[in-house]
Amino acid sequence: MTARLLLRIGPVRRFTRNLLCPVDLLGRPLLLKYTRDPAEARAEIRGHARLAQHYRVPVLHSHRRVPGGYLLTYERLPSGTDRGLLLDLLNADEPTNALRTYLDQLTTAYRDVILATAQPTDPDHVVRKLYWDRAAPGGRLDTYYAGRDFLVADGLIDIPISRLGSYTLTINGRRHHLDWSATLRWLRAHFAAREPVWAALTQGDPTDVNLAEPLAWFDYDTAGMNSLAGEFANFLWYASALGGWLVPIYNPAAFADHPAAFAHVPANRPEAQRAAVDHTTGTVRIDYAPRLSAPRRAAVTAYWSRLVRPVADRLWPSAGLANLLRPYLAMRILGVYNLADLAPEDRLVLLARLAEAMSPTFDPTTYFCPLESPCPAP
Repeated sequence: MTARLLLRIGPVRRFTRNLLCPVDLLGRPLLLKYTRDPAEARAEIRGHARLAQHYRVPVLHSHRRVPGGYLLTYERLPSGTDRGLLLDLLNADEPTNALRTYLDQLTTAYRDVILATAQPTDPDHVVRKLYWDRAAPGGRLDTYYAGRDFLVADGLIDIPISRLGSYTLTINGRRHHLDWSATLRWLRAHFAAREPVWAALTQGDPTDVNLAEPLAWFDYDTAGMNSLAGEFANFLWYASALGGWLVPIYNPAAFADHPAAFAHVPANRPEAQRAAVDHTTGTVRIDYAPRLSAPRRAAVTAYWSRLVRPVADRLWPSAGLANLLRPYLAMRILGVYNLADLAPEDRLVLLARLAEAMSPTFDPTTYFCPLESPCPAP
């Protein structure tokens, strides 16, 4: 038997700061993950152990310290070009029976575990990476925006973002207001508060690429007791904006093995149709056409009706979901990509979406499902 048959190494893929490499060793399909950050690697090992008690996850065969970081060896689940992820079920023209079955399995698994593990939790004891740490001094909000001014949309709305609060916004015919500095202060203050939050045991970053098909969960450095409002906002925003629009445009390497995602960007990318400023009246008009493919609308609708609504009815029977979701949604809009680095049209739409989320009239049942198949009414 030749060495080539004993060990076969596939292409190395980069995801943020991590490297992934499929390996076949003596016929065993493995996945090697190289993580540079020791703290992140330790969080992943702990998170995997906690998640494995409640969710289907690949076996973690080994983890060891290597030069420059950690090397983790996982069982490799079946996958290939345009198959193996929730992403691939969403990259279709219409929802399939396979997608509907998957969404039923996904929401049932989450609902059972969340309702069994949910409890009010001190913010110091929840997973803080995606929200609290990004809002803290020196976190991503500071890294992206502190001391920085930029135009609302170069060549379209040439107003510095710092002055947007002095204008009235008309977005798709509805009046809004967005004070940039006040929004950043509000987010920092919200995630500095000490009040307990409802949290439950989840993976924490439920994206199209972190959910395998058949159903399993990947990526565990945010696994643990996660804020449920943050968990919900994360899935809803990724399914309705990041996965079909922003990630394939601004981080195409994440979808290197799933090229169908790029063909479906036009069905998911909002179109900026009009941008105008009237300085004499202090008004800005923004018209944009929302875009969301039918499979993604189906995913958002199922997630809302089968998971968010039943959990909310149990844990927050008298609270408005809009106020609960708003700070987490705003953080997802501002804290994933630096808005100043995006194309002017994309930045304009995201600022419009932020203004809509910050509005007193924010309604998540229509916000995440903007086209002909709205989420069910609460």
